Amino acid sequence: MVSSGGPDLFVICKSCGSEVSPYITECPYCGNRLRKRAPRLDRGGKPREKPRKARKPPTPSLGPLKRGEIPGIRVDAHPYATATVVAVSLLLLVYLRADPARYLDWFGVGSTFAGDEWWHVFTAPFAYMSSGYAFVTLFAIAIFGWLLERRHGPFVVLGLFLLGGVGGIALASLTDPVWALGGNGAALALLAAWAVPDLLDERAGREIDGDLLGVGFFAVLLLAMPLAVHDANAIAGATGLIVGLLVGLPLARAARR
Repeated sequence: MVSSGGPDLFVICKSCGSEVSPYITECPYCGNRLRKRAPRLDRGGKPREKPRKARKPPTPSLGPLKRGEIPGIRVDAHPYATATVVAVSLLLLVYLRADPARYLDWFGVGSTFAGDEWWHVFTAPFAYMSSGYAFVTLFAIAIFGWLLERRHGPFVVLGLFLLGGVGGIALASLTDPVWALGGNGAALALLAAWAVPDLLDERAGREIDGDLLGVGFFAVLLLAMPLAVHDANAIAGATGLIVGLLVGLPLARAARR
């Protein structure tokens, strides 16, 4: 017999068929073992049900990292695009230092797409007259381009170089028709795109893997380069920084899906 919404009033002994209390362990009539232990009672006098253990969700498991592999970075990716950009820029640096007047006619941007010289916006980001400017900019391109290429592949690096470097030079030529040369815009685009995931983690209070202090130092150095070098253009640098942030945001979200 069972009461509505309550515990059993009695149980039947399987040995002698007697009705006995559900809160005892042995039948008082025949001594048959009914259960191992008496049920626990709550304050209302009802048997306390044994709580079910919550099922632990399976822990995602990844395979062991290969030698030299960093989480989120493909170990088998080679930075061909980054190496090509740096190599071409170094080669042009040697040519420009050897005969500046001759080669600046082919690579420099000094006016707003005047005449047939519109294509100079594609050559100017590769060219440098100042060795110090070239060293800082190409060092940043090499570091952040290599890191981005290992994470996202060569097309992302080339796209950022075009948008930040070529786009920055083009915008500088349209808005500030002064001399512009070098890839400070491209370097800032690569730097910003790489830093976006760490900036998002920092904002969310999560632990970050990168060194935002070092990234910030490079960013300030590249943004301040026009103050020390005539060839570097502030508009080109600011354009590259904005492009890197805008492109880096969807890249970071896509990588975490």
